[in-house]
Amino acid sequence: MHLRKRLVLMAGYLGLLVFALFILGFAAYSLRFGLRGISLDLSDETYIYTSDSAFTNIAIFSHMILGAVAMILVPFQPIERIRRRYPLLHRIVGRVIVVASIVVALGGLAYIAIRGTIAGPLMDAGFAFYGALMLGCAIQTLRHARARNVALHSVWALRLFVLVMGSLIFRLHYVIWYSLTDGLWSNEQLTGGFDQVQYVAFYLPYLLALEIWLRRRARAGP
Repeated sequence: MHLRKRLVLMAGYLGLLVFALFILGFAAYSLRFGLRGISLDLSDETYIYTSDSAFTNIAIFSHMILGAVAMILVPFQPIERIRRRYPLLHRIVGRVIVVASIVVALGGLAYIAIRGTIAGPLMDAGFAFYGALMLGCAIQTLRHARARNVALHSVWALRLFVLVMGSLIFRLHYVIWYSLTDGLWSNEQLTGGFDQVQYVAFYLPYLLALEIWLRRRARAGP
């Protein structure tokens, strides 16, 4: 039994390590791509670059840069040991994440309003709702922190955590799906059946799972 517990613990640590590597790898890619998009003409490289609109490029590529920053920082915020031993660091990092999330949300919403997503209205709606949720959660997280309402701050911060990780989850879904099905119901224009589910599947199910857990925790009491 003792060996079994150790194996489960080791598997958990291995899973966390793999996930951390995914986070770092994706964040590094997003950061590098965003910086290139701000400073270079990528019109021959990616459809998201707009040749005749500096504002649109700033909106989408700052979205990528600050999304990477938030994604690297946010996993450390829920760790109780860090919060207790380094409260000032927790507050500073938290504010960086909140500001980054607000810019990420506004940048994404601005891009959708001006250019739209590659797949059209359905994807526009799914991604705009994602951006609106991130904006709302970031504001609520900061508002309750400033009011020193720790319980509500923690709840909204967890919601923001899920949304910040959404970009990575979106891509992980595709990695898993293509590994299992070789891209069934998916295409480059992101209009296939699987793609359409993905418009909301990278964040809504995870938020729902979080809400269920939060309510069960509340009923269980301290």
